[in-house]
Amino acid sequence: MLTIYSDDHHLHHGSCELIDGKLMPCFEMPKRADHILQRVKDRNIGEIREPQDFGRTPIERIHTADYLNFFEGAWARWQEQDGNGDLLPYTWPARTLSQRLPTSLHGQLGYYSFDAGAPITAGTWQAAYSAAQVALTAQREIADGAHCAFALCRPPGHHAASDVMGGYCYLNNAAIAAQAFIDQGYKRVAILDVDYHHGNGTQSIFYSRSDVLFTSIHGDPLAEFPFFLGHADEHGEGAGEGFNINYPLPAGSAWDSWGAALDDACTRINTFDAEVVIVSLGVDTYKEDPISQFKLDSPDYLSMGERIAAMGLPTLFVMEGGYAVEAIGVNAVNVLEGFENVCRPNNSKKDA
Repeated sequence: MLTIYSDDHHLHHGSCELIDGKLMPCFEMPKRADHILQRVKDRNIGEIREPQDFGRTPIERIHTADYLNFFEGAWARWQEQDGNGDLLPYTWPARTLSQRLPTSLHGQLGYYSFDAGAPITAGTWQAAYSAAQVALTAQREIADGAHCAFALCRPPGHHAASDVMGGYCYLNNAAIAAQAFIDQGYKRVAILDVDYHHGNGTQSIFYSRSDVLFTSIHGDPLAEFPFFLGHADEHGEGAGEGFNINYPLPAGSAWDSWGAALDDACTRINTFDAEVVIVSLGVDTYKEDPISQFKLDSPDYLSMGERIAAMGLPTLFVMEGGYAVEAIGVNAVNVLEGFENVCRPNNSKKDA
């Protein structure tokens, strides 16, 4: 399996995030991608290639120009104000407040954010931009005939909406890739989000559309981040009615219930008659993840990859979350190896 990867992810390394009322070191760190890349090399699953640069145009098919302009220029504005440390929001336009865009940097940062978990640093724009190019390069490989590819994106993307960052996410890599397929003539694209946290950004982007089916298996938002999207009764609206399917599961869920949800999601994707599937690959469902509450174990990720492969569809894996850093490489690559165990049945099943 081809892996697309950019060293630019090292340019984004936030010093802190706000969790439980404290400024703490970021769980989303460069070592996450480093460990996955090393595991890709150790298991020799295929070629590793740098991304092409497709420019801002395909990103603007998902994200508004105003949001992108703000994000790209935010750090320079912060430095002009003699900013010290990471740029983090501290106020947001809640329901009782005006939704009018302020002129100040901090006001705009709150307007374009939904939490304090997406710090902007000197290299954040370039890292996120390159992650989007990673996803677009892997997408192009599949559009050109490859059966599968792995976009080793960092920072992740599935919490980012069209004009809102948050949850470690700035540009929605999976959504950008999905739109690229549509723009290249695909009629039905499916997104399967297996991250522990609901892909609220991806859902909001495609919620009123019927050409992209969004399915997500995640912690129940009544108790888990991002809290305000991801409920089972959110089915889409307008033309998108019936094309949004959520599987919120309780804390402590293990492979028996999680795997049953995956089986139903895959069945629905096949019923949708998808031409391609994009997997938002979060492995924070792991039993030892520090900020998640599911109980999947490393061998379960092999089974996950096998079930995804059984759909028989061209598949783009886009890296999302996973914060048990020492295990992230094993778990992410197990999904890829499980997938290839089905696609290449003559290969012996590799170790967990």
